[in-house]
Amino acid sequence: MIRFLTLVLVAFAFVLPRSACKAEIASTQRPNVLLICVDDLRPELACYGASHIDSPNIDRLASQGRLFQRHYVQAPTCGASRYALLTGTYGPAGNEALFSRAKQLSQSPDSVNPSMPAWFRDHGYTTVSVGKVSHHPGGRGGQLWNDDSILEMPHSWDRHLLPAGPWKHPMGWMHGLADGEIRKSAGEMDVYQSADGDDETYPDGISVNESLRQLDLLASDGDQPFFLAVGILRPHLPFGAPAKYMRPYVDRVFPPTPHPAKPEGKTTWHGSGEFMKYNRWGQDPNTDASFAMKVRKHYAACVTYADAQVGRVLDKLESTGASDNTVVVLWGDHGWHLGEHAIWGKHSLFEESLRSPLIIRSSNVHRPGVPADAVVETIDLFPTLCELVGIDAPDYAEGISLQASLRNPSAQGHVAVSYHHKASTIRTDRYRLVVHQDGFHELYDHEHPAKETINVATANPKLVTELSELLGDRLEKSR
Repeated sequence: MIRFLTLVLVAFAFVLPRSACKAEIASTQRPNVLLICVDDLRPELACYGASHIDSPNIDRLASQGRLFQRHYVQAPTCGASRYALLTGTYGPAGNEALFSRAKQLSQSPDSVNPSMPAWFRDHGYTTVSVGKVSHHPGGRGGQLWNDDSILEMPHSWDRHLLPAGPWKHPMGWMHGLADGEIRKSAGEMDVYQSADGDDETYPDGISVNESLRQLDLLASDGDQPFFLAVGILRPHLPFGAPAKYMRPYVDRVFPPTPHPAKPEGKTTWHGSGEFMKYNRWGQDPNTDASFAMKVRKHYAACVTYADAQVGRVLDKLESTGASDNTVVVLWGDHGWHLGEHAIWGKHSLFEESLRSPLIIRSSNVHRPGVPADAVVETIDLFPTLCELVGIDAPDYAEGISLQASLRNPSAQGHVAVSYHHKASTIRTDRYRLVVHQDGFHELYDHEHPAKETINVATANPKLVTELSELLGDRLEKSR
């Protein structure tokens, strides 16, 4: 029996009147921005050298733009990482960071700087968000994340959309499996799944359909540039994707997991609580190699499913005729451990949690397809996008424009700072230093084959002091 899916569109448009001056800023010559945010995406893609992963659409984008080999997020958790992206600043470490900002904005509007989409909106752009761009898909709070009176990003989007389809509401969509299955208890929901069906069998197919509709609408308005953010949910837990994306992986050989042992000594290791709370049929990937491989392959299937959604968006952009005048960014909100350091998830300050994909396609990219090896960080995107479209970046944006790396893939980068709960970290070209709030230090040398498995802090006290001071200065200036 064919079931017709009803799209439940959660929409809100907080429209402020634009002055004549702002209207004059808009120009058909000013580039559009398409920002694609992918949840929990490791840089384990073909374009990043992973021969066992199928990611043809992201690979195509990388061949047309600049892939950043060493891009680091500000936090290994969705809400705080997206706060940094959408404000261009270091910020709180928790998932409620944007809601806290919204509360402050309501109480003292002059004390809160405009978000990145608000900045573009104030410079004549139509701003639209579809899917999971801020932490809550659709950008609302409340018990089911659908309360129009609790906005995650006030004054930022002309349209902030989340089509929930058979998943009924944003919370259901966020943790949904096939055909409208909603997570009521994680322990009763399978950690992975691959049901037969088309792309709309799982949540991303529904939301990307809306993204395509928005692209048509935005591209048809030739008088005003657009800033469209598309949030793709997979490969976020639970790992559910249509079976057609799983089949190619069933018999595929995967490389062994590097550094799979639980680290000794004090680190930011954790027990993978987000992963372990799902139904695992009594199996533990840290002790069952067969189960670990099944998890890795279902994650890979979700990556290929997400890649297909990226392809749909890029193809639609091309068909509208707006592609040549649109800056495209693909950004992963953080990495994800698949057994490295005996972790299955994010939430650590190891490389696997903090390194994520970043690709920028623009007419300003010289020698497209050549990757950049510079260390960069998420907050660099705000000033970069401003420069690429020809508007001034705000003084409060704390990142550094990546224009130099777009012109020259060999350009130098800079240190990257990240944080989570009781520790913070700084990544240089060679080292990672982790500073715990109690004063303990982890120092890792990435020129050594051991990477982040041998703490060399005690052997390098001067370097620890120098990097600790630099890390402290960077975070202090942001507060």
